[in-house]
Amino acid sequence: MVLEMPAEKWAGKVGELILGATREQGGTRGKVVRLGGQKGLNFITYDGGNPNPPAIGMEVYDSAPDYTEAVKAAIGGVLGDPVAWARKAVDDWGAGLVCLRLSGTHPESGDRSPADSAQLVEKVLKAVPVPLIVYGCGVAEKDALVMQAVGEVLRAENCALGAANEENYKSMCVAAMGFNQSLVGFSNLDINLAKQLNILMTDFGLKKERILMDPLMAGLGYGLDYSYSVIERIRLAALSGDGMLQCPILCDTSTAWNAREATMAEPSMGDPATRGVVWEALTGMGAVTAGADLLIMRHPGAAKMLIKAMNDMGGGA
Repeated sequence: MVLEMPAEKWAGKVGELILGATREQGGTRGKVVRLGGQKGLNFITYDGGNPNPPAIGMEVYDSAPDYTEAVKAAIGGVLGDPVAWARKAVDDWGAGLVCLRLSGTHPESGDRSPADSAQLVEKVLKAVPVPLIVYGCGVAEKDALVMQAVGEVLRAENCALGAANEENYKSMCVAAMGFNQSLVGFSNLDINLAKQLNILMTDFGLKKERILMDPLMAGLGYGLDYSYSVIERIRLAALSGDGMLQCPILCDTSTAWNAREATMAEPSMGDPATRGVVWEALTGMGAVTAGADLLIMRHPGAAKMLIKAMNDMGGGA
């Protein structure tokens, strides 16, 4: 007796977004990362195909962040050295790309200049062969200046800038379009806001094929169920034919460390250092099963755990 799995026939398809440009393509990246392209839900291959499995990126800060002790211990001596940190993320932790956060450009916390930030981005590019996603500090006026300088360095590399929202999307679109980069669009846990932002950016001139959606991933115990439902609704709408939601989805799992239960010292809950790793990995698993195409992760142990879990889900060894 042959068991036939019931398959959904979806009307729509998620668009494919490629990050990175090799030397043959005019850049210097050793590899590219392909996101999206799904004709069905993640890991359900009989629905129509998942050509590009979810990718894993690791976050790197331009200055030492205020991490928990468990994360500091895992990252070790490279904390505070973004070039060495990025290299370790790729060589030792399996990151498919590096998410460089330029928090030190904040006017009230470091106030690093656009020129200095551009030099740092150039050093990180030379240190790793993978694509970059570069975030500003979240202050619109400063980010507009920083992204112009960073975009010039990334011009041939086909990377991504972040993050655009309803307030700053025009300046972020200018930087992305001016230097041929993709753009992360951030919306706050609402499918309608996510769609509206995509409409605003495309109306401004950004190609839909250049958009990565970040609908906000809440951590386990910190709103994961709500994030899951929003991400799943976005993906189902895309597969059902809503063209303005057919963009790959990025989820930031570092939010898992905001949950009190992830790190609290409670003997009945076991070792908090181990618990935090599992907490972020489970947050990531929730994201990819809901429909995420790219995760930005913090703890190297959580990244390795999730990579193995996704390989198992995909039928690997």
